[in-house]
Amino acid sequence: MVVEAYPELKANETMENLQEELTSTENRVSFARQAFNDSVTTYNTYKQTFPPVIFSNMFNFTDGKLLEFADSEAIQEAPKVSF
Repeated sequence: MVVEAYPELKANETMENLQEELTSTENRVSFARQAFNDSVTTYNTYKQTFPPVIFSNMFNFTDGKLLEFADSEAIQEAPKVSF
């Protein structure tokens, strides 16, 4: 029986940590974008109700814009990481 001693590879753990960090960062950005868009939607809806609609038109408040990116399809794809 031949037993070969391979060194323990640390790169595997590092790569797993990198992938986990990328995933958690993407989740935080997605959560923040969704929270912002929810706030803008709530503001736009509130601005159109009865008492605020008078004042918003009088003081020229504009509608809030949702946070969207021009390349939103590209954002949905996983980033390509190469070494």
